[in-house]
Amino acid sequence: MLDFTRDRLQELSKYGSLSPVLVDTETIGREDWEELQRNLEATIPVYDKVNRVATFGQVSRWRRMVRERLPSEGRILEVGCGPGSFAEDVEGYSLVCLDPIPEMLKVAEERVNSKRRQRGYTAAEFVLGKAEDLPFEDSSFDAVCTLFSFRDWFDKRAGISEVLRVLKPGGIFIIVDPAKVNRFHGFLGWLWMRTYVSLYARLLYGTKGHPWKWLTKTYVSFGTTKDYVRMIREQGFSEVEGKVVFPGMATIWQGKK
Repeated sequence: MLDFTRDRLQELSKYGSLSPVLVDTETIGREDWEELQRNLEATIPVYDKVNRVATFGQVSRWRRMVRERLPSEGRILEVGCGPGSFAEDVEGYSLVCLDPIPEMLKVAEERVNSKRRQRGYTAAEFVLGKAEDLPFEDSSFDAVCTLFSFRDWFDKRAGISEVLRVLKPGGIFIIVDPAKVNRFHGFLGWLWMRTYVSLYARLLYGTKGHPWKWLTKTYVSFGTTKDYVRMIREQGFSEVEGKVVFPGMATIWQGKK
């Protein structure tokens, strides 16, 4: 444990100040997590705009990649749905969206179900909750996905175990998040977020204290692609794979129950 803490301190010191005891590759301390949720809520008005600019529009392609990996039919759960950016383009299915922030759910429900009504689909269900304590019965979903939310989970191992529990046998779990290939890639990612993304967010908000600073903070403590391939396997998934997607700003992971 001491060696792990020392290694984390050394890694974090490379990228800037952060509380390494409260935020690491697996967990986020309660106070930090609650502060993170407040900052995420503050991003709602410009959430999609900043994400498009930060990824050069690649975020749309990554969301499409997730949709293409979903089964042809069944019940789908999105964990950490945010303001509904992914869910609004999910066609068909019995769709359930979960988020720990009530205001995110409010915005997402109006946005997503408006689109689903226009397309003749049944309304999606919106549920308040956390990944680590999913309020669903065992073996109740054909697929679970989370896009740019896994990095913010309070306890990643516990959340993965919960996903495994609620998936049906043969069900799939898909994650997209900006992991690092290695430390050098991590440094470049930090630099990118600290300069380009931070500057754009600052211009939008008109203040240095914009909520996208937390994107940099959680990225610093986030692990590598291989770290989470290993973690997903250790929590009981099979056929686990992780693929870095162009332009190296995100990884897509997939595992099977």
